[in-house]
Amino acid sequence: MATTKITVNNNGSLIIDGDFEIVDKSGNSYDLGGRDKVTLCRCGLSNNKPFCDGSHRNHFEHDAVAFALPPKKV
Repeated sequence: MATTKITVNNNGSLIIDGDFEIVDKSGNSYDLGGRDKVTLCRCGLSNNKPFCDGSHRNHFEHDAVAFALPPKKV
């Protein structure tokens, strides 16, 4: 099974790398043009949402440091 890696960038996008599919709210797949690596917008400023176009530069601050989530509620 292929793995998918998601990298949270400081002050920027999410990089998705590996075997993945991105669908809209109706389940329709985005045509990724054969890419196996894309960047997704986190700031909401991209004109190409859900994909990043670099609009976040100097407008979005987030220090991407991993942490543990609280235990899952049962």
